[in-house]
Amino acid sequence: MNMLRLVSWNVNGVRAAMDKGFRRYIESETPAIVCLQETKATPEQVDTVWADDLGYTQLWCSATKKGYSGTSIWSKLPIRKHQTGIGFAEHDTEGRVITATFDDFHLVNVYTPNSQRGLTRLAYRQVWDAAFLAHVRKLNRRKPVIFCGDLNCSHHEIDLANPKANRKNAGFTDEERAGLDAIESAGFVDSFRQFETGPGHYSWWTYRSDARERNIGWRLDYFWVAKRFMPQVTGARIRPDIMGSDHCPVELDIMPITVVTSTGESSRS
Repeated sequence: MNMLRLVSWNVNGVRAAMDKGFRRYIESETPAIVCLQETKATPEQVDTVWADDLGYTQLWCSATKKGYSGTSIWSKLPIRKHQTGIGFAEHDTEGRVITATFDDFHLVNVYTPNSQRGLTRLAYRQVWDAAFLAHVRKLNRRKPVIFCGDLNCSHHEIDLANPKANRKNAGFTDEERAGLDAIESAGFVDSFRQFETGPGHYSWWTYRSDARERNIGWRLDYFWVAKRFMPQVTGARIRPDIMGSDHCPVELDIMPITVVTSTGESSRS
């Protein structure tokens, strides 16, 4: 197998997204791995027989609260092991993290808590950020980590259309941005910015005021890659042309170190 494409997408309800473009996108492009956030469902509530037919193994992590949050990983590659949550009960009831281990890397799918209007959850968000970073740093000591998802924060002013107006709003506070600074300082690379340094690239738009048509958006969705794995990364992009949610997919292309054969066996390239 040559280049592998990984996809991350906050689908804002996988059942609702299914017929709005999600299924068509997966069936037409068949990425190697798909990471979903805000699934708002348990696997029993979702028709994924078609995904089984495409060869995807599915992992699900649903919130205790019905119809809320949730993450899922769909993979055509052999998953060596997996873990839901980050090992702390106070953080693991909302279905926000799945970690899957592959031959060459750990893949962590995350839906970071929103600080909410009025920043009512900002203090919790800071505790979460520290606990999540500890999780990926621990994994990264053993094998390179790729983590992706909706991090509910735009890192720099270039990453949202109206930075000055949103300076103290959820998603662009100093505290949240410092959380992404800490990720960078820990040796992870914002893969998209290695390939695109210009403005106007967003992954979320409010449904109000024709924001998507006017491209008044925020970049909230990322693939962060361990620095030592970056030589394997051949591309990263945002797909605003793909409909189905208020977010759009983001993609990462990698060249694996281990080649997976048609029989599912692996060998070092």
